[in-house]
Amino acid sequence: MKPIILIPARMAATRLPGKPLADINGIPMIVRVLRQAQAAAIGPVAVAAGDVEIVEAVRAAGGLAVLTDPDLPSGSDRIVAALNEIDPAGDHDVIINLQGDIPFLAPSVVEATARLLADQPSCDIATVMVAEADVAERANPDIPKVVASMAADGRSARALYFTRSVLYGDAPVWLHHGVYGYRREALLRFTAAPPSPLELRERLEQLRALELGMSIWAAVIDEAPISVDNPADLERARAHARKTS
Repeated sequence: MKPIILIPARMAATRLPGKPLADINGIPMIVRVLRQAQAAAIGPVAVAAGDVEIVEAVRAAGGLAVLTDPDLPSGSDRIVAALNEIDPAGDHDVIINLQGDIPFLAPSVVEATARLLADQPSCDIATVMVAEADVAERANPDIPKVVASMAADGRSARALYFTRSVLYGDAPVWLHHGVYGYRREALLRFTAAPPSPLELRERLEQLRALELGMSIWAAVIDEAPISVDNPADLERARAHARKTS
């Protein structure tokens, strides 16, 4: 496999405008994500930016950024646009999609995502999941859950469904986090398809892949990464940076 890591980012976040450039202990958030991706050392890293300001911040930090159409409908479409510019010959057969709002993502999570594609030949898309830390999380519609069939190793599972609804029964309920690894042909097929009925109902784009008949596997991670979606999350990220710097 020849992976490439792409990080989609745009300034027009609804709950936290300008989020990619939010300062976290002196470092823009998108630069922190870039550095964590580089630390995984599995392949080149680039930011698929929807705005010039993001490109400038990434390049000032010594990173690679590609300016994409700001009107693209999703992060997946943004990484395809960047991929076509960076690698038009198709040398990279695996694309790791990291969200630009997970500033402290462990490099081991990136590695686990790529490794799942190597270990499971039938896997079209790899992602990650973590056991709930609190039963209240299973009732939170902002936290997507994974219905999964666990492999014998207990560290990976085939995803059967994703939902925002409450799941019942014995713990753990598995919580999904938006790190994705695509085989290149799967990414192109996915983004070429229109949104599917279940995707629109649940507001979870990975359901489009399942409705297309693709196979999604999830690697088990031990700790949920800090995700910055609103001002309170940003303050929590800043506190974490102060504590660990």
